[in-house]
Amino acid sequence: MPPKWHWTQVDPDKVPSMRVEPPGPKALEIIRRDEAVLMQSFVRWYPLVVARGYGPVVEDVDGNLYIDYNAGIAVTATGHAHPKVVEAIRRQSELFLHYSLTDFYYEVAVKLAEKLVSIAPISGQKKVFFTNSGTESIEGLVKIARGYFKGQRPYIMAFYGAFHGRTYASMSLTASKPVHRKYFSPVMPNVIHVPYPHPVHCPFKARDPEECGQYALEFIDEWVFKRLVSPDEVAAVLIEPIQGEGGYVVPPRGFMQGLRKMTKENGILLAVDEVQTGFGRTGRWFAVEHFGVEPDVIATAKAIASGLPMGAIIGRADVMSLPKGAHANTFGGNPVAAAASLATIEVIEEEGLLEHAAKLGDGIKKALAEELKGRHDVRGLGLMIGVELLDEGRKPARHLDEVLTRSFKRGLAVIGAGLSTVRIAPPLVIPEGMAMRGVEILLDVLKAH
Repeated sequence: MPPKWHWTQVDPDKVPSMRVEPPGPKALEIIRRDEAVLMQSFVRWYPLVVARGYGPVVEDVDGNLYIDYNAGIAVTATGHAHPKVVEAIRRQSELFLHYSLTDFYYEVAVKLAEKLVSIAPISGQKKVFFTNSGTESIEGLVKIARGYFKGQRPYIMAFYGAFHGRTYASMSLTASKPVHRKYFSPVMPNVIHVPYPHPVHCPFKARDPEECGQYALEFIDEWVFKRLVSPDEVAAVLIEPIQGEGGYVVPPRGFMQGLRKMTKENGILLAVDEVQTGFGRTGRWFAVEHFGVEPDVIATAKAIASGLPMGAIIGRADVMSLPKGAHANTFGGNPVAAAASLATIEVIEEEGLLEHAAKLGDGIKKALAEELKGRHDVRGLGLMIGVELLDEGRKPARHLDEVLTRSFKRGLAVIGAGLSTVRIAPPLVIPEGMAMRGVEILLDVLKAH
């Protein structure tokens, strides 16, 4: 039986629907209470106060209906309250809510691990470690990489523009915005940052993206391996196949393939952060598949369980080899979250959401590019699309917040990334008509500026 608020009960032609100008009176009251009791160390994009969600639709506490173009930061891939996910949560919650997987056994976690290794783009035998979030997946990945080499390779390489989380190891690898690291030194040692080949803002001033990627590879070889650390001191290179918080930046294909070749030749693990890009977001299970590259280990989270707190590290069995007692947690592989994750994967498969994301994403990019005519940069894969707002000099523009707020006022819940990029990441279940209505709203806002 579908949950009461399933999205099919909402007429798509009536979304968005604005009863009052947001934030309404109920929203303002909750915001006031929030400010009084919650530490305000996070940034809210605008005053959206959510009451419930229906698939690709969000309703606020004052009755306004919004097209959800952010899916809770790329988390609710199957939409809000998908019946199969809700039912899986209900069934498991009636059996048991918790019984620490790192101390005992239960089948639902084993079933999920079996499913994850079957879809992960890594050859041979694979193993899984369950976590509670993206940042915890990165923390565990660092220990796994260093542990694999028995501490003989202490360095981890990451990229400028990367976002890997805000806990200590992940924060040390993050290089997206200074605020993420300000006040928190000393950070984890033995992290090396290198340039990411941004196709629009190439750090080497190359105009061709593939050329930019080649320069980035040469920088690693000439300026890191020959002047800073020997490659046999580096345990892993960690990269987002598409930079998320950095601005939805898609690297050149040749760069990703060259990086894989470089890491293999030097015995370095290639680790991919698929926390935001995984589970169908790009039209493939994992974004790294678009580049014809096979990693050694994958960190994931966000969409893995349709909104329940969960993450996973998936890697080659020989790499996933920390000794007993070296790494564990209390809630990783929680049975309710595991059941939700199995249902999430089932929905993505049964409803053809990989194909839908790929096709619809192409349509959205085409519509945006045709109307914007090169004025702003449109990029992405599947339903992970960025529209970077540029000024006359092709530099990041400064009106992102205004664009997002105006869109919100008109019933489109969309957020930003990087310095000036509109981040389009709706639930994968969004119908084409509703998705294109969101495009119309965004274009109207951009043209009015």
